[in-house]
Amino acid sequence: MERRSFLRGAVIGTSAAAFGGTLWQGASSAAPAQPGTGPYGALGAADANGILLPAGFTSRVIARSGQAVPGTSYTWHSAPDGGACFTDGSGWIYVSNSEINPSGGAGAVKFSSTGAITGAYRILSGTRTNCAGGKTPWNTWLSCEEVSLGYVYETDPWGVNAAVRRDAMGRFKHEAAAADPVRKVVYLTEDETNGCLYRFIPTTWGDLSSGTLQVLVAGTATSGSFSWANVPDPDGSPTVTRSQVSGAKQFNGGEGCHYANDTVWFTTKGDNRLWQLNLASSTYELAYDDSLVTGGSAPLTGVDNVTGSSSGDLFVAEDGGNMEICVITPDDVIAPFLRINGQSGSEITGPAFSPDGKRLYFSSQRGTSGSSSGGITYEVTGPFRA
Repeated sequence: MERRSFLRGAVIGTSAAAFGGTLWQGASSAAPAQPGTGPYGALGAADANGILLPAGFTSRVIARSGQAVPGTSYTWHSAPDGGACFTDGSGWIYVSNSEINPSGGAGAVKFSSTGAITGAYRILSGTRTNCAGGKTPWNTWLSCEEVSLGYVYETDPWGVNAAVRRDAMGRFKHEAAAADPVRKVVYLTEDETNGCLYRFIPTTWGDLSSGTLQVLVAGTATSGSFSWANVPDPDGSPTVTRSQVSGAKQFNGGEGCHYANDTVWFTTKGDNRLWQLNLASSTYELAYDDSLVTGGSAPLTGVDNVTGSSSGDLFVAEDGGNMEICVITPDDVIAPFLRINGQSGSEITGPAFSPDGKRLYFSSQRGTSGSSSGGITYEVTGPFRA
């Protein structure tokens, strides 16, 4: 598939098909056009759940922290964070991390083919500050500890097999993980102001018990070529992993990570950027940088979790800002897809599509209360682009 450079022209100040404000259609850095809307149209009025959505879309609450998931006896965890969906016969499962310390861990909600909730249960316990993570091609969930010398835990979305700590994937302040089945590696972000981007090469694909941890090596510019170097001591002690390799590129607060079509996208919250690794050419570049937006206020702030849809669209969740999930299309269009009202003390986490692509799951980590005990997990249904 041809490489796509989401918004790169606008970011570097040449030209762009669409950029800025809500969305500048036909804009350039010199003369922005009138603001427009994205591929789903303008946001409507807030619904009963306080969510602004485009026409044709509806929302429902599927879980609240501290309360039993509807139709089950399972109490939903506090501070819901990273998540993913898994096929389960004719239905599916949504897994969600808990970003609290201690206890952390992860839980899951099961759905029938019609979207009815059929069960909920714990899949990981006894861990700390489980922030983001990633889905593997062999249908396990990698739950990552966002603490100094944190671990990655491989979990079973069905809750049958015990979770396993994957020491070989390194000890650092883990954030997100994205599996690349072509190169048979897993990419890992690090939530530090001088964090790095890593990849883990399993000895055997499908078995994360052993392998090689590498770090991305590149210059200080915002674009260029990159290579990978082995991390000598993945356990991060006495020297942290990000300081072990000369030339390792530093990123300001690594967050969400998504792989598709020979490309890795990942966000950095410290400078509000979306980065793009072009794996076929071993080059990297900025895909979005709010500080270089012209013609209006930045359409996307507080970049955090990121996921993709079958259409090739990216959906980027905001940590703060005006509490939006924004869509970035392959045609370089960026616009809000949804906005949550009345929850400015929270952040949006865990965006993930159901296997059929018709439902989007996500959480407001602290809900209306601004406390980790007030988390709300939602489902949005509607005419998503195929």
